[in-house]
Amino acid sequence: MVHVLSSRVLLRPTDPDRSRAFYGERLGLAVHREFGTGPERGTVYFLGGGFLELSGRAESSSPSSSSSSPDVRLWLQVEDIAVAHEELAAGGVDIVRPPVLEPWGLLEMWIADPDGTPIVLVEVPAEHPLRYRPGI
Repeated sequence: MVHVLSSRVLLRPTDPDRSRAFYGERLGLAVHREFGTGPERGTVYFLGGGFLELSGRAESSSPSSSSSSPDVRLWLQVEDIAVAHEELAAGGVDIVRPPVLEPWGLLEMWIADPDGTPIVLVEVPAEHPLRYRPGI
């Protein structure tokens, strides 16, 4: 069995400065650490219980590049989806789909990073089974 000590999502943006502005300024993610120098330096952001690392540079944002693969999505749980929607829209983030109560009971809003990586912002309502903890 693999004993995982830490994890992170690694993205190779086509324009690292643009992506750092998106994740750091528009989404407001806190920086965990930075490494290297220059425009292609690595930046690691806190993602709740994990990390998001932007490092290196992708050749392009073509469908074959990992940064824009339709098979990869970031799932970010937020406390209040309505507040997140308001703040992101006011900050100029393109809202791909506004908040919707899904049939599975989660409130979801969709955005995308500058390379097209889909990001799902999720609010787990108080009555949802994900919040249920037997015996508490």
